[in-house]
Amino acid sequence: MRRSRILRWAAWLPALWLASVATAGAAEDAAPAACRVKGLKHEVLCGHVTRALDPAQPGGTTIAVHYVVVPAAARYKRADPVFFFAGGPGQSAIALAGSVLPLFQRLNHRRDLVFIDQRGTGRSAPLACDAEDGLPLAQRLDAKRGLARLTACLASLRELPHGDLRQYTTSIAMADADAVRAALGAPQINLVGGSYGTRAALDYLRQFPSRVRRVVLDGVAPPDMMLPVSMGQDVEAALARLFADCEREPACSTRHPRLRKHWQELLGGAPRRASVVDPLDGQTTEVSIDADLLATAVRGPLYAPGLAAALPFAIDEAAAGRYSALVGLAGALGGGARAVRLFEGMHFSVVCAEDAPDPSASPTSGLGAVYQRPYAALCRDWPRGSVSPAFRDLPTSPVPVLAFSGTLDPVTPPRHGERVVKALGPRARHVVVPNAGHGVMAIGCTREVMHRFIDAEDEAQALAVDAGCLARLPRPPAFEPPRPAPPPSGAAR
Repeated sequence: MRRSRILRWAAWLPALWLASVATAGAAEDAAPAACRVKGLKHEVLCGHVTRALDPAQPGGTTIAVHYVVVPAAARYKRADPVFFFAGGPGQSAIALAGSVLPLFQRLNHRRDLVFIDQRGTGRSAPLACDAEDGLPLAQRLDAKRGLARLTACLASLRELPHGDLRQYTTSIAMADADAVRAALGAPQINLVGGSYGTRAALDYLRQFPSRVRRVVLDGVAPPDMMLPVSMGQDVEAALARLFADCEREPACSTRHPRLRKHWQELLGGAPRRASVVDPLDGQTTEVSIDADLLATAVRGPLYAPGLAAALPFAIDEAAAGRYSALVGLAGALGGGARAVRLFEGMHFSVVCAEDAPDPSASPTSGLGAVYQRPYAALCRDWPRGSVSPAFRDLPTSPVPVLAFSGTLDPVTPPRHGERVVKALGPRARHVVVPNAGHGVMAIGCTREVMHRFIDAEDEAQALAVDAGCLARLPRPPAFEPPRPAPPPSGAAR
């Protein structure tokens, strides 16, 4: 059935699916044609728009910005597709399509879904650094080596035909997205962004307000949040809440009565050498556990409450000199999946232009200093794109906006969503989901709320959509590993 829909949609289009390359001079767009994409069960449509690498030089080097269209199931579909903007910054939206599509099934009944590989990611002029998957654990955990790797990557990226790293800002990328909209002939589109993708959606709304119908923001990243600085504040707040929740939960407080103190002792006792089991190959190796590694190790699990539930156990284990659980949790988010790969060249091109504070400023204290330090070091030499003062603005929205925030989110907590929704005005609504982490689209009834919001014919109906089903989400109880039962009284030993 889906194949026949695609053939009807694209029977007149040339079958082109070209790799993303940078070329000098003008080139032609590739209209959508039937194709196969890894992670998607059925044929979809693939195309690209040709864009100037530097918008100020339309006759210069060009790049191909690739996109995928998942056609609507209904014969008589709506004219306003849904555009999904990925997070990171640095994730490929097309690579995420397979995992995101189930969340959009109802929307996909009557609307096309569009996934764009933002410039610098996926097949759109990729800015990729060498992966570290095959390296020994000690090298993967070495912050100095990681910084040297990224410095070397910067040199190699600048040699690429599309290596002018000043041309990968969010605003330039959103002009690319509007070119995709135009190529598809859609008068208006609906925007769905997750994490950094919310910043992308907000900037598209700022630049092209008349071309937007509805906006969904999941984990709001404002254009003025200064990620390296705010991340330290938000991670510390999320970790403090974890400790407080453990103290209030009888089972957790009984098992981990000194959790907060153990964490401070770990930070105060760093660095130290420890034997750790590599979660990838099961081999034991000796590594240096410093404060930077500890801060990084707790940040990842805090994104997902199900993983954060194991932090009390892992922190107490580390306090006893056993760091394997904490190191294992640090790498558990995403599990190294291809879909969550970060194109680091694009990541730093965006963050260094839009988020990096003055490199001469003194770093913040605590965890903030840990997260700010590598960005400050890399951004000193990373080419920075031009960011208009208007980029930081949040004009009153002319269309309905629905923002979601999780109370346990360590990077885009409700405080960011509250500020953005207030600035966007009366057509914006903020749904705070208790005990949710970073990203709520996959939780419970969120996909149904999102569908009703976008599908509603009337703006007032859209903003009045009932989200009460998200009000009673419990926090996962603290994880405890299975323990052998004590021998029965009087049993032979």
